[in-house]
Order: sequence, then C-alpha cells, then structure tokens
Amino acid sequence: MTPLVLSHYTATTCVGRGLGPLESALRAGRGGLAPCAFETVDLDIHAGEIEGVDDERLPAALAAFDCRNNRLARLALRQDGFEDAVRAVVARVGRRRVGLFLGTSTSGILEAELAFRHRDPLTGALPAAFSYRSTQNTFSVAAFVRELLGLEGPAVVVSTACSSSAKVFGCAERMVAAGVIDAALVGGVDSLCLTTLYGFHSLQLTAPGPCRPFAVDRDGITIGEGAAFALLERPGPDASSACVALQGVGESNDAYHLSSPHPDGLGARIAMAAALSAAGVEPGQVDYLNLHGTATPSNDRAEARAVVALLGARVPCSSTKGATGHTLGAAGAVEAVISALALARGFMPGGINSRQLDPALGVHYLTATRNVAPARVLSNSFGFGGTNCSLLLGRLG
Repeated sequence: MTPLVLSHYTATTCVGRGLGPLESALRAGRGGLAPCAFETVDLDIHAGEIEGVDDERLPAALAAFDCRNNRLARLALRQDGFEDAVRAVVARVGRRRVGLFLGTSTSGILEAELAFRHRDPLTGALPAAFSYRSTQNTFSVAAFVRELLGLEGPAVVVSTACSSSAKVFGCAERMVAAGVIDAALVGGVDSLCLTTLYGFHSLQLTAPGPCRPFAVDRDGITIGEGAAFALLERPGPDASSACVALQGVGESNDAYHLSSPHPDGLGARIAMAAALSAAGVEPGQVDYLNLHGTATPSNDRAEARAVVALLGARVPCSSTKGATGHTLGAAGAVEAVISALALARGFMPGGINSRQLDPALGVHYLTATRNVAPARVLSNSFGFGGTNCSLLLGRLG
C-alpha cells in the first residue's frame, strides 16, 4: 500500500489531555488507573476515568448530541491544535474530500442507562427527552464530529469491540486509494458506562487492581476511557523522513469463540503478517511492538504465541494498557497515537505494573521505557469474536 502520513494526531486518556501528558507518563512509567469511583458503580476494581468530561459543554447548536461519549470526543478534539489542523485540511481539499472514520463500542449507552432510571413506572416508557438517535446510536459520535467540524465526505463508524478504532485506519486507506477522498480523520472514542464495568466484571475478566499485562500473576483487565484522533494524508512535496506514516494494515477474523481468542493466536498472527505484507516489510524489520496485552491469562498467552511464531522472541514489546487501561473501542486509535509518539519522539514505552513477567510467554517484554528510536512500530488490536487488526507505522524514507 502507499503510505499515508499522520500529519496531526492527539489522544486524551486517564493519564492526561493531549500528547504532552501522554508522552510524559509513558516516559516516566506513570499510569492513571485508580479505584473505580465512577457514577454509582460498587465494584472492587480499578478504572481509568478522565477528569472533567462531564464539565465539557457542547455548542448550543449541537445540544441534541449531548452525552458523555460526545463530550469526551469534544474534549479530545480541542487538544494539540487538532481542530485547527482539520479545518486547514478542509480549506485545502474541500469538505467533501475529507472522510471521517471512527471506532467505538460503548457510544452513548450511559445516556440510556440514566434514562432507564426515570422510565414511566406504569408503561416503562423512557423519558421523552432521551434521544437514542443522537446519543446511544453507534453513529452518534460520527454525526456529532461531522457537524462540529463541517465535514461532508463519507462518514463511517466501526464497532468491532476492541479492534474498532484500529480498523478505521484500513477503511480510510482504502477510500484514499480508491480516489474517493484526499484525506481522512480517523480515531476512536469510548467512555465509561455501567454496562461495560459490570459486564466485564460479570465475565470475571476484571482485575481488582491496576492490570498487569504479561505478568505471571496477571488476573484481568482494567477498563479505561479515551479518545484519540489522527489526520491521514498522502505524502506531500514537503514530507520528510521525519514524518510518521501508516505503512501497512492487516485484518483478520478467526471466529474461534465469542469472547476468547484462538489459543495459538491464529487470527492475531494472520493480521500481523498481513500488515507487514502490505508494507513490504519483513518480520525482522519491526523495531517495537505495541501489544494488545489485555492482562487476561488466555489473551496474553495467545498473543504471545502469535508474536513468537511470526516475529520471534527478539522484538521489544510492551502493553501500554497498564498506564491507560483498556479503552475498548478507542484502544486501537489510542495505541496508534502512542506508536506515532514513539516514532516521532524516539522511545519505546515500557509496560508498567508487571513486576514479574511470565517466562512461559517467551517475548522480549519491556518493563521500563527504552530511549531508543524505532524506525517501524507494529500495533495490535484484537476484539471479541476474533476481529483482529494490526497497524504498521514508520518514518518516511
């Protein structure tokens, strides 16, 4: 595939708003996970909540879209000059030539949860003020961002669990390659809600403390919320070797089980191999791997088997979910931005919390940040139902 430059990007997670706090946290090995105090949740778990989301106010003209997920999207879009960058691209290529591709799993389901508390005691009807279409509907976040930024190009929301906002990079690349658009705004937004916190806990997948990916005592995920966005464009005449670009996208679906990966990581391996093939890159040319690394026993084991089978045991790797939590539908975009940061700023983030690594996994897992500049980074995102996506990012030239 022809590389696409990430001309601008930003991310907001529980470690902070924008690229500066994110880089500082990753370099320092500092996380944002804390005992869960979200809404009315009464569970002995940690979570990655972002401060100030409920204080965010949408423009009056877009009040119909008001929900936690869209407030988080608005908060994240205001960081790192990202909105201005989008408007500059629109001014250059036209609002119909910029595509919008976002991933989410929760969307605005918290609004439905809150509305359910106030349903009519006789009929069970939800309050008239509740709008499924503009809040809980999965497309809500794209409709909101499209209106906010005045975009008129193709708009798509992908909801494939935890691979959602990685797969949007593939959607955008195909649209650009087909000549339908000249640039794409890609990203993901997922906010905390009772459904995911209680749901994952009922599946016995949540850890009581901060998650410990690839540790011998790993015992489950820690759910976080987050939003990340990137602008993808064809390399221009002023593009330099310092530019970060999307070089390959690989997707697969192993359809092994509704909530468990293939035990040998078959689908994960296929996705990683496809991303390398799309970029014309050999396995030995990957300098750092951002693992999906959810910290559940089976997921980490399956991913490790796939990594060792394809890349061997030498490639430095880590899961940054120990810092940000698992941001579910936003994880692919958040970790693509982390990968871009690693390339642009010259470091490999270490995974935190994992004090004793599981020797049976056999990967080269970094527990401390390494100040070595990678040239190519592979980022993995795998979701329920075996929906797998790997992104290869690298510097141009």
